[in-house]
Amino acid sequence: MSTLPAPLELPTRLLHGPGPSPVPESVLAALAKPTIGHMDPEFMRVMNEVREMLQAVFETENQMTLACSGTGSAGAEMVALNLVEPGDRCLVCVHGVFGGRFAEKCRRAGGEVTTIEAEWGQAFDQAEVIARIHELQPKLVMIVHAETSTGVLQPIDQLADAAHQHDALLVVDCVTSLGGLPVRVDHHGIDAAFSGTQKCLSCPPGLAPVTLSERAMHRVTNRKSPVRSWYLDLSLVGNYWTGSRAYHHTAPVNMNYALHESLRLILEEGLDARYERHQSAHQLLKQQLEQRDFAYASDPEHSLPMLNLIRVPEEVADEAAVRRQLLTEHGIEIGGGLGKFAGVCWRVGLMGHGAREANVSAIVEALDAVMPAN
Repeated sequence: MSTLPAPLELPTRLLHGPGPSPVPESVLAALAKPTIGHMDPEFMRVMNEVREMLQAVFETENQMTLACSGTGSAGAEMVALNLVEPGDRCLVCVHGVFGGRFAEKCRRAGGEVTTIEAEWGQAFDQAEVIARIHELQPKLVMIVHAETSTGVLQPIDQLADAAHQHDALLVVDCVTSLGGLPVRVDHHGIDAAFSGTQKCLSCPPGLAPVTLSERAMHRVTNRKSPVRSWYLDLSLVGNYWTGSRAYHHTAPVNMNYALHESLRLILEEGLDARYERHQSAHQLLKQQLEQRDFAYASDPEHSLPMLNLIRVPEEVADEAAVRRQLLTEHGIEIGGGLGKFAGVCWRVGLMGHGAREANVSAIVEALDAVMPAN
């Protein structure tokens, strides 16, 4: 290195893509608090409070509730690797990119994976999923609650009974929904759920909230083969978060401070009030965009409030150029499409702290400024 880089100076952005989302100042301040040891009694207190607040947001009494050290993908991998053994039949519902990714995680765990697919932008009919559960009799059923690549909210309230009839575990990807929509883990009979900190929790990326039911933990503790990851093995990690507090790895101490504050803010606001704020911001954005002849690509009956999937208008020759202009001239980030929607859709996020009327106004005004004239 010939010269030493200057100290970091970064622009302020309005983060309205698929994540990360805007982070409140108090969460950033928590991140900057003094680092203490990952086995310090005061950090154990922080972990206990994070765990209790995660239980409240997940709406569960699951004892195995923790913040996995890693992003949402690590949380998904933790669940797949702990619950799937070689030869296990797995039914994975794929209606976007992230269902497909979980299917691949199950395959890498040795599972025999069957996928069921829905049209992109559409939710599954739960009756169809239930029929496949009865037909396949899998050991694990997985579905994405809020599919970030398609903007679809998936109903899940009827699936657990069918899964449990065959002693299958119901796994739900809540990466985008947790903190912005009711997840209600215990009420819906969900056996394992995972999320990420960088979306509706309004925390920097780096931790993955995970919760497992007693049924799921029975599966973990009665495995016939070792978990195919030492780092993500819940029989080891769990002893760090609960019980004996045995050292497993050096947890990201300051990220847990940040998550502690973000969860505290969520519960201070109140879950119902927070969910209503997301819905109100979504409805306002939808109204403003439809007045400007923007069209949604997701089924209107199952559209996510925190992730708006918008079709790129025909008059836009280069959708990436519009996104770059929003970023460079207005400091607003929105996301491009993924998978089948790449190049033809924009993903406009209204997540967590960013789901506010003022943010909607900023997005719409910036779009008005950069869109080509008809």
